[in-house]
Amino acid sequence: MRRDDDVASDDTASTATTPPRDGTTPVAPVPEEDAAEPPAEQVPIEEQLQSFLEGSVAVMGLDAGVALHVDAPALGLDWEGAVGLADPVTGEVMTPAHPVRLASNTKTYVAAAVLRLWEQGRIDLDEPIASYLPAESVAALERGGYRPELITVRHLLTHTSGLFDYAAALEWVEAVVADPTHRWTRADQLEVAVENGDPIGEPGAVYHYSDTGYILLGQMLEDLTDSTLAEAVWSLIDRPRLGLTATWFETLEPRPVGVLDRAHQFGIDGTDTTAFDPSFDLWGGGGIVATVGDLARFTRALFTGEVYDDPATLDTMLTTLDGVRAAPDARPGDLPPGVYRMGVFVIAGDDVTMHGHGGFWGTWATWVPELDLVITLTVNQAGAEEQMLALQEGVLTLVR
Repeated sequence: MRRDDDVASDDTASTATTPPRDGTTPVAPVPEEDAAEPPAEQVPIEEQLQSFLEGSVAVMGLDAGVALHVDAPALGLDWEGAVGLADPVTGEVMTPAHPVRLASNTKTYVAAAVLRLWEQGRIDLDEPIASYLPAESVAALERGGYRPELITVRHLLTHTSGLFDYAAALEWVEAVVADPTHRWTRADQLEVAVENGDPIGEPGAVYHYSDTGYILLGQMLEDLTDSTLAEAVWSLIDRPRLGLTATWFETLEPRPVGVLDRAHQFGIDGTDTTAFDPSFDLWGGGGIVATVGDLARFTRALFTGEVYDDPATLDTMLTTLDGVRAAPDARPGDLPPGVYRMGVFVIAGDDVTMHGHGGFWGTWATWVPELDLVITLTVNQAGAEEQMLALQEGVLTLVR
């Protein structure tokens, strides 16, 4: 969806001198009565982005706080901005420094950690998951009609395992809403999957997005490293080296010192979910909290070769399986098989390709290789996919 062409811009009259971006001496200010809006190309890109953000949010009618980070080295650009409120109760203003629950953006971090184990020779992507899971998880899968001796690690990473998504079960959603402070375990979620849904298809045959597969990957990371999920992921991708100072697994480790409280995030019906216990989406399919700036830093590091020891590992991450068909319950608007790789969507446009992932509460991260561009954002509102896409496309238009 293209954004409206008539989004609001900053038309406040000013006599202030704006330094040209090429570093030359600025011209003298024009008297206010004769001042005219400068051509768009003379307005610093940072000001254009902030005006675009403010105008777009007003047009879209987004009520929650919105934050945006844009990183484009070719333009000398590393900018972030925000509008709205981080806390509608206290009136605290939203800033890019407010962290948010990333939800399914976490899958990219988990997939990267698994692939780090793979390049270290500690896990085989084509080995059956029965070789890596504890006996109780294998037994639960078998009780649900699955054959864990045929499902591989690669199948889990690419959502082609045939596992029912526990997060799609109505019974699960109702239970979370009924008791939002309940502490859920990975075993609880696996039980929801096997009790409330049938296998979607044979392993490797269909694409069906499934949080169930990623909580099992989280289990493997814990067991293979003999550590917590947080310890496993951060030791494998080296959080300090990447400069991720405002990124953590909620409740599995302390919030970093000096980091602000999380911004409030809202469900599709407008419910404020800030006080929901994070364990309903914590064990590998979700769980990370971060700022849009840290999300951008991780995204750039991942796609420019700073996470893996071997550059070929990124190529493996971006491979797809041949012959995979859509799941029987696929909806008309669902992405086709092959778009999802290993913790990453790869979406080809007319002239650019977007690599990234989104999260349920309105987060998105994208790397555009043709422009060496990273865009990360949060709208803090579930069900706002069209608005997120419009923001992303608007940024692409401005930086080209």
